[in-house]
Amino acid sequence: VLTLLALYLGRLRHLTFADGLAVIDAIEAVPEALEQVLRTEPVIIEAAEELASARSALYLGRDLHYPVALEGALKLKEISSLHAEGYPTAEMKHGPIALVDRETPSVFVAPRGPLHAKTLGNVEEVRARNGPVIAVGTEGDEALSSLCDVFLPIPDVPEVMQPSLAVVPLQLLAYHVARLRACDIDKPRNLAKSVTVE
Repeated sequence: VLTLLALYLGRLRHLTFADGLAVIDAIEAVPEALEQVLRTEPVIIEAAEELASARSALYLGRDLHYPVALEGALKLKEISSLHAEGYPTAEMKHGPIALVDRETPSVFVAPRGPLHAKTLGNVEEVRARNGPVIAVGTEGDEALSSLCDVFLPIPDVPEVMQPSLAVVPLQLLAYHVARLRACDIDKPRNLAKSVTVE
């Protein structure tokens, strides 16, 4: 519903009719695209095996993907009790890069977009410091996948729809890390719904 509202407001401003139709087509294709993402679960499990023994994890996303990185880090903390922090990819040099080492994987949310080349540079910086890299990216993105220890592909959709797909592998990643760490997934440690706590 919010996407449709955004489309309406976009049409009132500068969004072309053709671009609006492309987004509507992408919305209609979401169920099939999500099925494609779910079929990558064996690769997500491989990423979970990489992450389960880590002492901490960095989640990095740029622009629309920064909130997705925050959500991924939060889910990992909530259900696996593994320390994780989300940062804007562009801010990596201002602190988070100091945490990169073999024990701290970096999870990039990096589907193709206007600033993709800059994100690839950030991934290379992590690799140069021997940091493991897991990345959610657009299927067929050889430039990104060649830099990763584990690449989690999502279908190639318009940029506005990428966050809706990119969050799914991160949620499954948190689930499988928690399972591998023998955490109680249904009752995470010390976690309560804020509406039930007095």
